[in-house]
Amino acid sequence: MSKTAFLFAGQGAQAVGMGKELYDNFDCAKKVFDEASEALGFDIKDMIFNGDDETLKITENTQPTIVTMSTAALRVLEEKGVNADVVAGLSLGEYTAHIASGSIEFSDGVRLVKKRGKYMQEEVPVGKGAMAAIIGLETADVISACEEASKLGICSPANFNCPGQIVVSGEVNAVEKCCEIAKEKGAKRALIMPVSAPFHCSMLIGAGEKLQRELDSVTVSDMNIPVITNVTADYVPSKDDIKPLLVRQVSSSVRWEDSIRKMIADGVDTFIEIGPGKTLSGFLRRIDKTKASYNVEDMASLEKTLAGLEI
Repeated sequence: MSKTAFLFAGQGAQAVGMGKELYDNFDCAKKVFDEASEALGFDIKDMIFNGDDETLKITENTQPTIVTMSTAALRVLEEKGVNADVVAGLSLGEYTAHIASGSIEFSDGVRLVKKRGKYMQEEVPVGKGAMAAIIGLETADVISACEEASKLGICSPANFNCPGQIVVSGEVNAVEKCCEIAKEKGAKRALIMPVSAPFHCSMLIGAGEKLQRELDSVTVSDMNIPVITNVTADYVPSKDDIKPLLVRQVSSSVRWEDSIRKMIADGVDTFIEIGPGKTLSGFLRRIDKTKASYNVEDMASLEKTLAGLEI
């Protein structure tokens, strides 16, 4: 029995104009943008369609704009009769996964991620934290490089994306040291990333605590589609676990590779990346290139996906 997973994009794939073709062609997509504007109290489509890269790069803007565009693409796929057996999202994308599963209302989700972005940004003063991508090094070697670098300050793995690509996060000096150690250990590259805060490390525990207060006012429902969480790389056991896992996720490693392997072990053979960019499709190819992979972000990719699925 063939199984399909929807994968939702995380931060970094945002682009001015994303989702405009879907907005112009589908009422269900237009409705999502309108609902987001109403929930947030400003015209989000104006920010996305007519804004600039610098505005979109501000974390508290990036997060709601990506969730809005991804949800719009999701609604189009649903309208076309494409459904998922399991959903997951990379970091921020986990919120869209919950929206897809029916456990979080879209209007609540888009408000939550705006606050999440704000709290993550405010938690660490600019210039104090950093993230780096370590390319071409075994997982165990990256972990030991982080441990060595931790003598200078906080440094830990933030994203286990796919074989040979792990992102580390922490205090600037420690992350720079980790890059040096990683290169000595044989990493092909160790690059400081252009991000505004050290996501997914212990420096953001306080942001998670603030997010907890926001989550307290949101009602969560039972999941209609199973959700795999970044924190454990396993299914969210019940709706009672949703909020605690989203709080932990802010300062925990994103176990993306293990999440994909879990889905494959459970029989998923078709993956559809929903939202801007093709980052997750790239990770999937590095994990298992035998699986069918599609993405939906505009009319061309939608048509290609529907043709591939024979819909």
